[in-house]
Parts: sequence; structure tokens; C-alpha cells
Amino acid sequence: MESDWKSPLATPKPKPFVMKSKNPVTIGPFQCGKDLPLMVVAGPCVMESLALTLQIAERIATVTLARSIPFVFKASFDKANRTSITSYRGPGLEKGLAILAKVHQALDVPVTTDIHETHQAGPAGEVCDLLQIPAFLARQTDLLVAAARTGRAVNVKKGQFMAPDDMRHVAGKLMEAGCQEILFTERGTFFGYHRLVNDMTAIPEMQNLGIPVVFDATHSVQQPGGLGGSTGGNRMLVEPLARAAVAMGVDGLFFETHPNPDTSPSDGPNMVPLDALPDLLDRLLAIRKTVEQLDD
Repeated sequence: MESDWKSPLATPKPKPFVMKSKNPVTIGPFQCGKDLPLMVVAGPCVMESLALTLQIAERIATVTLARSIPFVFKASFDKANRTSITSYRGPGLEKGLAILAKVHQALDVPVTTDIHETHQAGPAGEVCDLLQIPAFLARQTDLLVAAARTGRAVNVKKGQFMAPDDMRHVAGKLMEAGCQEILFTERGTFFGYHRLVNDMTAIPEMQNLGIPVVFDATHSVQQPGGLGGSTGGNRMLVEPLARAAVAMGVDGLFFETHPNPDTSPSDGPNMVPLDALPDLLDRLLAIRKTVEQLDD
């Protein structure tokens, strides 16, 4: 009598996921994708006040405009995944979206923020040109579907626990719910405790799925829980990692920045000082130019 048992090694591999997403992706007046200018998504980790948020946004807008860099302003209204329950989280959904709306109106730049719960997607989609899904929530189906149904472009940060190829399932969920304007962001992978490591091969692997890829240079240098009750980081490594990502042909860069990162209530150790941003971008654009010349 023959056995029905089959070795798992003989199990056929699933068929490759066929992407039908858009590349390039449109975000406000800009596009991000293959053979297009390097996009920059930047802003403070969390909103503190309207005045400070506008100050930071205006400075970045001035710097990027002078360099013809497509710019999307980012700031969080709620940091729902802080290490400690006593940590500052932000102004909340209503006040935070009002601040983002004023930034968009005053500076005429696209804006984005991260959402953590399904009920936040609709209101955020009314204000933001791009919705961001945090890395810890990259597999949350209901959240992805809610973001997709807003009609906005969606940027999903690859989970620190996920392989690059696994992001095809994220794209599948978004597209099934009607979203074709998709970005993926690489931001490091867990490497033991309080440590992230960057595998730059993740950039072309995710690009091969047909989706533009952004490199998050500041969260990649985080040390999760490294300060005991808060997250540490090493901002000295931001530029070397960003250089590597640009050399790999990434489509966009993500930076969190602040006039005085050491006084920021969230992610200060890994943020770029605002005054350092212009020279940093100049050096990265020089690498980008070299890469483009080599590709010609």
C-alpha cells in the first residue's frame, strides 16, 4: 500500500507574484522610481509644536528646492510604539493632521505621516499625499487595506523581522485593496539585541518586485531599547549608510532631522542635525551623479 506522505522538500515552490503596481509612483507633484531624481522624505520624528514643525519643514523645503530634489515632508502625530509608557507620543491625530495641513498649505509640499490603526487611515488620507506604514506593522492586513482604500500612495517600511522577498505579500494585499502607488522602505534588520544591521542587497531585491525603494538612513542606525527606557542610536553612521544606499541605486532617501536632535523627545540619537542636511545632501547627490554616469 502506497503512503500519501510527501517530503516537504518536494513541495513545489509558489508561483512568482506578478506585480501590477505603478513605477514610477506619483506623490503630489513629484514622481519616485527608476531613472528619476532621488526623492527625499524628511522631517522631525514627532511633532512638538506648529511653529517648530513649520520651521523644520521650511528649512528642508528651501534646501531641497535649491538642489531640485523632490521633497516630501514627514512628521508623526503619534509615536504609538515608544519604548516606555511615559515617553512623549505627540499631539495626537486631530491636532497633528491640522499641523500637517498647515505645512502643506504654507509651503506647497507633499506631506506624509505614519498610521498605526485602521481608523486613522481615512482622516490621514484626507490630508496626506502619502501614508506610511511602520515597520512593526508591515504585515497587518487590515491596516494595509485601510490605507489602500484611501486612494493615496502608500509607503510600507519593511519589517525588521522580514526578508526582502516577503514584501511581495505586502504589495499583494495593497493591490488587492485597490492601491497601485506603492513604495517600500528599507530600515535595517534585527541583529541580536539592541542592534540593527543593513543588508544593502535588500534594495535591488525589492526593486525587482517592480516597486520603488526608499532607504531610511536614520532609523537604520537605531539601537532599539538601547538606552534602557528609550531607543538609542548612532547618527555618525547615517551618512555612510546613505552613501551605500545611493551607490546601490536606491530611489529615495528618508531622514529624520531636527534643529537640536539631543533635545528632541523621540529618536534624538539617530537624527541628523538640521544644519548638517545641506552638505550631507550635496555629498549624496555627487555619488548619485557618478552612479548615473556609470549606468549610461
